[in-house]
Order: sequence, then structure tokens, then C-alpha cells
Amino acid sequence: MNYEFLEYRSAKIVRLDIHVAEEPVEALSSLVFADHAFQEGKAIVHKLKDEIPRQMFIIKIQAVVGGKVIAGERISAMRKDVTAKLYGGDVTRKRKLLEKQKKGKAKMMAHGKGRVEIPSSAYLAVLKR
Repeated sequence: MNYEFLEYRSAKIVRLDIHVAEEPVEALSSLVFADHAFQEGKAIVHKLKDEIPRQMFIIKIQAVVGGKVIAGERISAMRKDVTAKLYGGDVTRKRKLLEKQKKGKAKMMAHGKGRVEIPSSAYLAVLKR
């Protein structure tokens, strides 16, 4: 295939950043046309939601252009069945166990243990588009 260079033309291009758990993922950043930024961001975020495994905390996946979130999804937290050993009776015991679990998850996030490992299959799914 042969071609000839004609001229440089200006185009309205923006940088599309992907944030996972409120941390930017540089490998998923890309330059897209401003008109297509929302569609591209929504598609990438949706694919990542399917590929990233659930964690013990909520994971936010966001597509960001210039500091503005244009698309986002959430992966809900895994929940261990702490009420499995209960059998009827008073509801307050069940509520107490669930509140205790909730505090433990909040403490885990406060200590910075809320890092998300993105599997290589997620990167491949985004690159395939």
C-alpha cells in the first residue's frame, strides 16, 4: 500500500484516563477524539467490570477526561456469610455481626490494604475492543 503525505491537520483529541479504586492506571490511558470519549470510556469501564474479580471492598472504576468523570461502574464487595451459623431468633444478633463485618472492611481500607490487582486478562480485553 502506497501513500503520500499531504499535510498536518488539527484534531480535537483528549486524554482518556482510567481509574481503578481511585488510582489511575497508566497502561489503560489513551488518546481519543473528544466526540467519542464517552463511548470509548463506557466500553472500557464495562469490560473492566466484567474482568476484575470482586474484592472485600467496593471497587470504583471510572473513565476520566481532564479531571471530569465521564463514565463509571462499581464492583460490589464480597460478603462472607457471617450469619450462616444463626438460626432464627432475635434479629439484633444478625445485625450486630453484619455491623462488625462492615467496621472491619472500613478499617482494612483505612490501612491502605485496598489495593486492586488487575489481571492480565483485563488488559487484553480492553486492548481487543
